[in-house]
Amino acid sequence: MVIQRADNSEVWRRRGVICLSSSVDTSGRMDESKSIEALMALAQPTRLHAFRTLVAAHPDPVAAGEIARSCNVPHNTMSTHLAVLTRAGLLTSSRDGRSMLYNADLAGFRDLVAFLTRDCCLGRPEICAGLFEQLDADCACQPETVNG
Repeated sequence: MVIQRADNSEVWRRRGVICLSSSVDTSGRMDESKSIEALMALAQPTRLHAFRTLVAAHPDPVAAGEIARSCNVPHNTMSTHLAVLTRAGLLTSSRDGRSMLYNADLAGFRDLVAFLTRDCCLGRPEICAGLFEQLDADCACQPETVNG
């Protein structure tokens, strides 16, 4: 469950664990260095595949071993890739016994997209004409709603 806080940061509640999104600076916006880190993390094919796998599974967590099998890489290699994505603010993790479970940090991803499009038009909306409609059309999911 995602809960929007008064300062616009998001908190997740999952199995009694609260995870704050690490993708935002203290102003509540993604900064340039964090955006570059996230883009570099996604620029590697295995990490991009892992991230897309976790987005597809959202909101359910996926075990690290299952992600490694999906990406056809050894577990220790996958662990390194998952750590890079986590540091970049694109994943969250939790422990379930001996297993590490991962979720896509959709708030972090939204912050990255917002950073990339924040000044996209520079006061000239014709430059970005259709961009947001295309993003909306490409998303086959329904937005999450939070009750209470």
